[in-house]
Amino acid sequence: MNQMQQNQKRKEPIFYAQAAVETMMRRFKAQDLPPKGHFHYHQGVFLSGVYQTYLLCKKDAYFQYIKDWVDSVIDEEGNVLDYDPGQLDDIQPGILLFPLYDATGEEKYRKALDGLLPIIRDFPRNEVGGFFHKKQYPNQMWLDGLYMAGPISAEYAARYGRKEYLDLAIGQALLMREKTEDRETGLWYHAWDCSKEAKWADPVTGLSPEFWGRSMGWVPVAVLDEMDFMKPEQEGYDKLCGLVKDLLTALVRYQSQEGRWYQVVDKGNEPGNWLENSCSCLYVAAICKAVGKGILGKEYLEQARRGYEAVIRSLTWDGEDLQIGNVCIGTGVGNYEHYCRRPVSVNDLHGVGAFLLMCAQVQKKWKEIL
Repeated sequence: MNQMQQNQKRKEPIFYAQAAVETMMRRFKAQDLPPKGHFHYHQGVFLSGVYQTYLLCKKDAYFQYIKDWVDSVIDEEGNVLDYDPGQLDDIQPGILLFPLYDATGEEKYRKALDGLLPIIRDFPRNEVGGFFHKKQYPNQMWLDGLYMAGPISAEYAARYGRKEYLDLAIGQALLMREKTEDRETGLWYHAWDCSKEAKWADPVTGLSPEFWGRSMGWVPVAVLDEMDFMKPEQEGYDKLCGLVKDLLTALVRYQSQEGRWYQVVDKGNEPGNWLENSCSCLYVAAICKAVGKGILGKEYLEQARRGYEAVIRSLTWDGEDLQIGNVCIGTGVGNYEHYCRRPVSVNDLHGVGAFLLMCAQVQKKWKEIL
């Protein structure tokens, strides 16, 4: 391979994905991923990205890293050692159990799944049937929850003939759209409170006041993952296609000239707002996957290319370590100032996970995007 070919190869998404994975593997032993010892979506989204990278490059060390973390947080009987069954965030890493069970046949992984899924089925709901985001936030539905509970439910349904879990995932996504979508912009508000009692809730609509970037990113990523386990003729498939298409076409209208999206998506020109990498990564990942499923036309790959290249331009290096910055730390629901004042992080698990999911989807469309 000559120098020109090497330079071109290095520009491919898989190069950046592997650099990100190996940076994190140098930084953390698998069992030390934060929050250490706790079964939580921070590790779940990151390791989901590691798994997608593994599928592309087949580096056994990546799969072993996933297995090492899971084995550190469940016992030989499939019991999750430290998690909160009162929040959907602590169910999401269960998605990693499927490939581990496939690869090893170890029953502890199937037992763990069989223990987690009934928690989703029986999770507290508000009066219209929507999951509470957490038990301590009664009646509140947050967009983030669709990613936490939906894909694992759809995959479990497909593998084990439990259609009720797929119906549950579809129903929650469609209900979330009904309650949070803004008919004028097509964007979705971060959260809705059925009781209208939360500090952030509009007293008339129950809606939160802003369109937060990352929360909307979870929605199409989750729904597209659910659709991987459906056939186009299945009930609900067309409605999910419409949901994904409408949300992504709305989001594309708010893409910045630079290529990324803002922390508060529709207010890019307002003071204090800033370009945020994790939402940009999730949108690009979803656009690429939606094109692959025929939900969006190939012309949308231009928006994906612009978003991807803008994220890549924002990266820095510390020696051989890739630095993914401009990522909002975890946040609750709030007003414009709340979101804009949230600290940013470098190489937190939210950001690296979203980045890996983007790289995997862009890599699959690389020849079309070039």
